[in-house]
Amino acid sequence: MGFRLLLAALVCALPGAVSLTAAQPYRWDLPKGFSVPPVPADNPMSEVKVRLGRYLFYDAWLSVNGQQACASCHRQELAFTDGLSSAVGATGQIHPRSSMSLVNVAYSAVLTWSDPGMRSLEKQALVPLLGTDPVEMGMGGHEPALIAQLRSEGIYRQLFPLAFPRERDPFTVANAAKAIAAFERTIISARSPYDRYHREGQSDAISESAKRGEVLFYSDGVAGCYRCHSGPNFTDGEFHNTGLYNLKGEFSYPWPNLGLYLHTKNAADVGRFRTPGLRNVALTAPYMHDGSVGSLEEVLDHYAAGGRTTSAGPYAGRGRDNPHKDPRIAGMELTAQNRADLLAFLRSLTDTEVTHDPRFRDPW
Repeated sequence: MGFRLLLAALVCALPGAVSLTAAQPYRWDLPKGFSVPPVPADNPMSEVKVRLGRYLFYDAWLSVNGQQACASCHRQELAFTDGLSSAVGATGQIHPRSSMSLVNVAYSAVLTWSDPGMRSLEKQALVPLLGTDPVEMGMGGHEPALIAQLRSEGIYRQLFPLAFPRERDPFTVANAAKAIAAFERTIISARSPYDRYHREGQSDAISESAKRGEVLFYSDGVAGCYRCHSGPNFTDGEFHNTGLYNLKGEFSYPWPNLGLYLHTKNAADVGRFRTPGLRNVALTAPYMHDGSVGSLEEVLDHYAAGGRTTSAGPYAGRGRDNPHKDPRIAGMELTAQNRADLLAFLRSLTDTEVTHDPRFRDPW
């Protein structure tokens, strides 16, 4: 604890550090062509709140075992994913789905794999912190201990009152979630070779192969990937069944990963999951909601076949024949050159600057 108190004092004294005398508005440093993301009226951005959120995001004492932080499942070097097929909580519970990237999450209308109602970063931050199904950080039922821990930290004793200056007692779980959400909004990526090619006019920023791959990506005649992976973040924000499974029995997808159905109870929604964005996709393997596809090459195989076929075992079935599969997942003929070009295009979306940006690093 003494080390952390000393660290708090040192950080506040750093040249260029944010003033701790006022919650000055956050100064957005946005890439060319990017608008200021939506910010809720009850959680305005400020420099000090973002700093507080960054400390909280990396603080393992926000978990029941004192070893797991938000950053444990959202690692900067992996574009804020964790590289696992299934996330693992603070109690060791293996989660049914993989961790989604937080890059550019500020622009996402829907925030999770399958819940259409989860549209607030502030509310979403409370789920891993307090949720019990599954247990992530495991602090549900331990809120008084969590608040006591926050009050005991020197850096937090300075930052919470400044981040929430109008509150008599700013030390609340809700305010911690607001600060984490504020930090997450700042994780914006648009400095990939693809961006330099299009936004800055650097004709040699991407290879000729990647340029051909972009044409295929946006071509209805070959790949047509853009129909679901659209816009600046390469996602339509909608829910799709891509023919990953076609099991016999009541549900064509394995329990508990039933997708949108869990929230609508509409049989046609079994297996429908939100389209993930493709920025930094080369860093975010494994793929799909359950991490069951290990590489970008396998992703292309899946879509080229119009759905995955599993020949044996508990998940045996021909995904192409799933009755609720999105009709746009119809298969495609890819030559070896087509595959290489599409892969080159997808890899051109990697922004190594966001994975090394000091603004997003562990401040502890």
